[in-house]
Amino acid sequence: MSAFLTFEDVSFSFAQGKVLDRASFSLAQGSCTALIGPNGGGKTTLLRIAAGLLTPTSGRVLLGNQPLLSLRRLEIAHEVALVPQQLEVPFSFTVEQIVEQGRTPYLSLFGGLKAQDRRAIERAMELTDVTSLRHRVYNELSGGERQRVKIALGLAQEPRLLLLDEPTQNLDFGRQMDLINLIRSLHSEGIYIFAAMHDLTLIPGTFSSVVLISPFERLRQGSPEEILKSDLLERAFRCPPPRSSTLQHGVSTPSEFAL
Repeated sequence: MSAFLTFEDVSFSFAQGKVLDRASFSLAQGSCTALIGPNGGGKTTLLRIAAGLLTPTSGRVLLGNQPLLSLRRLEIAHEVALVPQQLEVPFSFTVEQIVEQGRTPYLSLFGGLKAQDRRAIERAMELTDVTSLRHRVYNELSGGERQRVKIALGLAQEPRLLLLDEPTQNLDFGRQMDLINLIRSLHSEGIYIFAAMHDLTLIPGTFSSVVLISPFERLRQGSPEEILKSDLLERAFRCPPPRSSTLQHGVSTPSEFAL
């Protein structure tokens, strides 16, 4: 299967130091991949590079067989959408108004929403089950509802690849399972998924592959069975071994590795 997105020896540095060091991996077309690693290890930076929002210090990113830097921002937005951890909305925008912003890459300078834009907006809200919230004010929603609206905003772009930055963080278990079921549903609709995941126990059964980045371990990519092993996770997260053996299917309990 051909690669949809490829990182080739990608490094990135902020003023305070290097965040990514020669990261190389690829996402196959149709993939559903989890991105894991310790806090501050570069997951958000990597996703922003994948979305074309940050430029690598060295190396290159390919979208299909085209260098990402050769594409205009609007061209990238037609293929890739990033759903951030936080979406700050300073005004009392409704859910529908928020989701409408996902059509920005398709609008002309002075053009309004057309029929095809409305169809994309409706489909995005239906897929995320927020249609009934369309007239609610975004800032008055619960955490789980906001997450679904943010994903609807990304889906309104009609991307092939959806980048999710910690979509289940700060949600209770029930809301986490709702988001995992949504990820499965979106993947079944043909949308490629690349999601930074906080709780490693949510990965098996949903994600077919895992990318591990860490300042303490070389980048690794493989199946959940290959990557979610206690010895590898201990090295990558710099966690001490658990006092008692509580591993199931190679995945540690949330208290050990939900970092």
